[in-house]
Amino acid sequence: MGRSFASRVSHPRLKWVVLVFWLLLAAVSAPLAGALTDEQQNDVAAWLPSDAESTRALQLQTELGSDPDLIPAVVVYERSTGLTAEDTAAVEADVAAFGQLEALDGAVVGPLPAEDGQALQLIVPLNVGADGWEQIAPVVDDIRAEASDGPDGLAAYVTGPAGSAADSAEAFEGIDGTLLFAALGVVILILLFTYRSPVLWVLPIFSAVIALFVSQAVITLLARHADLTVNAQSASILTVLVVGAGTDYALLLVARYREELRLHTDRHEAMTEAVHRAGPAVLASGGTVVLGMLCLVVADMNSTAGLGPVAAIGVAVTLCVLMTLLPALLVICGRWVFWPVRPTFGSAEPSATGLWARVGARIAPRPRTTWVVTGALLLAACAGTLLLQPSGLTQAESFRGTPQSIEGDAVAARHFPAAAGNPVYVVTTADSAEEVAAATGATEGIASTRPPQVVGERALVEASLTDRFDSEAAYATIERLRAALDDAGDGAALVGGNTALNLDVQDASQRDNVVVIPLIMLVVLVVLGLLLRALVAPVILIATVVLSYGAALGLSALVFDWTLGVTATDSSFPLFVFVFLVALGIDYNIFLMTRVREEAVDHGTRRAALIGLAATGGVITSAGLVLAATFAVLGTLPLTFLTQLGIAVALGVLLDTIVVRSVLVTALTLDVGPRMWWPSRLARRPDEEVGAARDDVPVRSRSGASARS
Repeated sequence: MGRSFASRVSHPRLKWVVLVFWLLLAAVSAPLAGALTDEQQNDVAAWLPSDAESTRALQLQTELGSDPDLIPAVVVYERSTGLTAEDTAAVEADVAAFGQLEALDGAVVGPLPAEDGQALQLIVPLNVGADGWEQIAPVVDDIRAEASDGPDGLAAYVTGPAGSAADSAEAFEGIDGTLLFAALGVVILILLFTYRSPVLWVLPIFSAVIALFVSQAVITLLARHADLTVNAQSASILTVLVVGAGTDYALLLVARYREELRLHTDRHEAMTEAVHRAGPAVLASGGTVVLGMLCLVVADMNSTAGLGPVAAIGVAVTLCVLMTLLPALLVICGRWVFWPVRPTFGSAEPSATGLWARVGARIAPRPRTTWVVTGALLLAACAGTLLLQPSGLTQAESFRGTPQSIEGDAVAARHFPAAAGNPVYVVTTADSAEEVAAATGATEGIASTRPPQVVGERALVEASLTDRFDSEAAYATIERLRAALDDAGDGAALVGGNTALNLDVQDASQRDNVVVIPLIMLVVLVVLGLLLRALVAPVILIATVVLSYGAALGLSALVFDWTLGVTATDSSFPLFVFVFLVALGIDYNIFLMTRVREEAVDHGTRRAALIGLAATGGVITSAGLVLAATFAVLGTLPLTFLTQLGIAVALGVLLDTIVVRSVLVTALTLDVGPRMWWPSRLARRPDEEVGAARDDVPVRSRSGASARS
């Protein structure tokens, strides 16, 4: 980063201007940040692939009078010893009460008796508008309260799409505040341990919170005026990402500033040098994350494509805050903020003989053996991916614990042939309605069909499944039905409904995995090539990233099996884990290798590898702990996908920082030597062999650090 910019953010007078600017911007941003929840789009269309067959069918249903905002609630009553006349009367009273609901759209269907005489079922069609996902919970709560007020021994459950939507909404309720405070809590603890200062942690946390407010405000404005799609999932990930990445960047800058304070009497000069030296690595790291996140816009899934800009904006704003506000705060506070261990001019740099310097000394005599053994262990960990099943989660598997909608679904499955409230919809032309209805009814897995509803030139055929709507058997039925309609020449027929939607989500997610993952790898490869001015080093680093990713997935699958009792994952899980591990994990590659390249100019590549490890090992480990802890906070949520994502990213980051970056990459750099920088001039410089332990390895040399330390 240019010295002119570095000198401005730490200027004795301009530092106050920087502080006032961000404080004013934060004050303006706070109300907008609080309004982000109101801008979230959690309806079906905001998540689905826009060109999928089921999505197009959903859009056409409106023209046929089938409102896509209709959410059926399925109320199931059960008495295991058999229903009584009193039970039947209570259910009839509920039918009358539900008929008065303001959100009712149509007539209550039922009560429908089970063949075993132990259960009754009602279908209550509800419509609370386009924001049904947010508004359905209180309506379902009212239905549950009414249904539960029956004779003793009669159990009542509200399930179906409405029950599931209500339980999901309640799981996300207050999630932003919970995540923010939980993430800040674990980060504060780690910063207290890292800095061993009761004061210093305040500055990175304050900067990260400012970055979060400003980024949320920007996203709110874009959601209002530029059609940016934001949902509960992307808003939750934004909180974790900004706090985690912001603290990571702060750790790197503070570490370099503390190093420079030992080399300069004036703290403003020290900060200028720190921003000048660390700035390029921080900007390259953040820029890589931004570009990696933006690759998501090519995804078919609207929810995945929407996450890209949201996350990119969050990281870009965080970069701006951390590279301007944090330096200003640090020089305003002065050296006392490091109390009780203040870095004084001329004092020794502890990392020169610290833990990672000793680790480097152990690696140096046998680098090839080190990277071969480490690589083999990581490959062994990759074998765990054989347990992973990224074919989608069932409704029951989507929740940790058992909310009432899942209990009710299980009860309904015991007493009724298939779950109600999740029919298959086939949209076709009026001329072919009867043929389509006949072909649908003749398809294996279809229990029954209703007469076609014809409106103008289009018709709607509604059918019931014989299997659970979220089962593999139901998905196979949808595939058979689509094939049968194609074979019958009814190519204009579109198969929709929740089962078809889930199937199309799986297909779109698998396509996104194949397309987006290689694109992100290409972007990262190009950035590394430009930053390191080499071809060999980027290829090697990308290979270590992929190996780290595979090992993280493998270990995560084992953890899921042991702790959650489920090895199935959402179809988008591999892509999300890759995005966060690679886009964020590449930070540690950049932190380490830019320092190694800087030192290689004066010391040669092999010695520079040890210097770089000694200088950055501590801060990379601390940054990894922070990022792992913030993502692990997702594991506290009651939703399986976010829990799995938090566990996988936390494991992957720890693996990346402690093993891959610090051991594997260092060993490879020592083994490959100057050829790492091919085809740059640095690759042609003679390089000394690195021997065993060296207690005199300097931490800095280009400004004379070792001489003055």
